[in-house]
Amino acid sequence: MFTRDGPSAFKKDLGNTLALCSRLDSPQHKFKTVHVGGTNGKGSTSHMLAAVLQVAGFKTGLYTSPHLKDFRERIRINGTMISEQFVIEFVAKHKADFEEIKPSFFEMTVAMAFDAFAREQVDIAIIEVGLGGRLDSTNVISPLVSVITNIGWDHMNMLGDTLQLIAGEKAGIIKPQTPVIIGEYQPEVSQIFIDKAKSVDARISFASEEWSLEVKGESLEEKGERRKEKRLAGLAITVKDSELRTQDLRLDLTGTYQLKNVKTVLSAVAELRRRGFAISDENVAVALSQVSKLTGLRGRWDILSHDPAVICDTGHNPEGITEVLQNIQGTTYDQLHFVIGMVNDKDITKILAMLPKDAIYYFCKPDIPRGLGAQNLKQQAGNFGLNGEVYTSVKLAFENAKNAAGKADLVFVGGSTFVVAEII
Repeated sequence: MFTRDGPSAFKKDLGNTLALCSRLDSPQHKFKTVHVGGTNGKGSTSHMLAAVLQVAGFKTGLYTSPHLKDFRERIRINGTMISEQFVIEFVAKHKADFEEIKPSFFEMTVAMAFDAFAREQVDIAIIEVGLGGRLDSTNVISPLVSVITNIGWDHMNMLGDTLQLIAGEKAGIIKPQTPVIIGEYQPEVSQIFIDKAKSVDARISFASEEWSLEVKGESLEEKGERRKEKRLAGLAITVKDSELRTQDLRLDLTGTYQLKNVKTVLSAVAELRRRGFAISDENVAVALSQVSKLTGLRGRWDILSHDPAVICDTGHNPEGITEVLQNIQGTTYDQLHFVIGMVNDKDITKILAMLPKDAIYYFCKPDIPRGLGAQNLKQQAGNFGLNGEVYTSVKLAFENAKNAAGKADLVFVGGSTFVVAEII
């Protein structure tokens, strides 16, 4: 399993997925799709789009990865995970196919998702790319629209060691005569997308250039024991399109990086409207105010408790950590307690160099084979002036951080999706 073992389990080929889908009577062609790729934000964008389509009355499939607690989080229909029985029956029924084709865990799961969506006759499914794009197992669909959120430094050992090479892999989901939306205009890679779109006659647009956005304020609730404290319950924003039409929205996803994702979602909604989907402004407003409730999204600037504030986030590459740190800086606290664990197959020096030196660190190892040893992490962190203690498990590190924190402190948990998964 790639998520457990890393690159050794990654298969750069579509052959197995196509072979599995063929045995399943090509379910990937039996429902409409939106394909969502990119380095950061593709999970949030996928969940927001699914929420909008659900509220608009469409039976909506949602395929994402990885999961945090339950494997079935990866495959949802109208926000509800597929049943355990479906998973059991699918594996039992196709065991012989698996033994013959020898798919990876991810390839098997993609085929399972497509089969579930076809059997349940969804109106449309949002399909999130797993890794890269061109050779990702999900890249066997013919979507109504392709979405690429942005390009950043992640999985360089498999996708390439320059942003241009990574962008080339992500651009692999751009299909002939299929509109593509790029979330962020990034000068260093934009031409790669423009050239690829032109070569396959695909209309291209950049969401960041189509919308302007103003944060009107924060939706707050008054709570607190020791002191009167205002707590973030959402972001109130006004969006404006190129024709200066405005719409007021409230986001339940409070991380400031969601402001970029909202633009991408709005451009995708506009494209779906052009494709005949009846989605009202009210549908969009209602959906974006309750994405977590509608889709089960967790781990994105996820506020777990107060007094002390306990927040987790799955951001784990330089761009993701940059956004996390901006949110930490925008939070009021006396002392930052940082529970951190990482995987062992990435260069973590860029991230360690970014982290605040005045935090107290709680070093731990996520409970997977890819986990970086806590002592090793502490030694590397020490080279960047980051100090703290080593703990034998994520749970123990988390408990010690909570016990040490005062009511006015902030306990943040992150560094890896797998660390967040263990404490949610």
